[in-house]
Amino acid sequence: MILPIYAFGQTVLKRKAVEIDKDYPDLKILLENMWETMYNANGVGLAAPQIGMSIRIFLIDTLQLNKEEKNENVTGFKKAFINAKVLEETGKPWEYEEGCLSIPDVRGDVSRPEQITIQYQDENFKTYTETFNGIDARVIQHEYDHIEGILFTEKLKPIKKRFVKRKLDFIKKGKVDVEYKMRFPRK
Repeated sequence: MILPIYAFGQTVLKRKAVEIDKDYPDLKILLENMWETMYNANGVGLAAPQIGMSIRIFLIDTLQLNKEEKNENVTGFKKAFINAKVLEETGKPWEYEEGCLSIPDVRGDVSRPEQITIQYQDENFKTYTETFNGIDARVIQHEYDHIEGILFTEKLKPIKKRFVKRKLDFIKKGKVDVEYKMRFPRK
């Protein structure tokens, strides 16, 4: 089932999400719905707060990026991350233009370290510790920020923040055209 994506201004996007355990009700269905929602919106990542749930889950599929960009040096991956914890961010910070399904029509350069080591559980609650680099690391950092209550717009340079402020105000008011279902803050 395709779920509405919560738009900028929704309080759930600013809340630090809570961990879940293996008894979380209907987890398999939730994950299936999240994948379907993400693909329907042409996203490469989606965090549970973006569908109104303040729990520590996010999904990533960077395999699609590699198909689009035809970059043979990047393999990409498709995974669900549950109860993730960043253990280390290393390497030279680099800028890259980011966007977000919760903040349509807003893009901006964000500086992030080039490598991340993260501990997480999969959908069977098996624990992994892995290190990711480049665009894979960046997408993880972006989605991880969501479960920490941080949006990419907070990491923009001050002049860019001023430039996008009006667009953000329009999004809060529901004045944005998107090709997917969205839930806007109540007036």
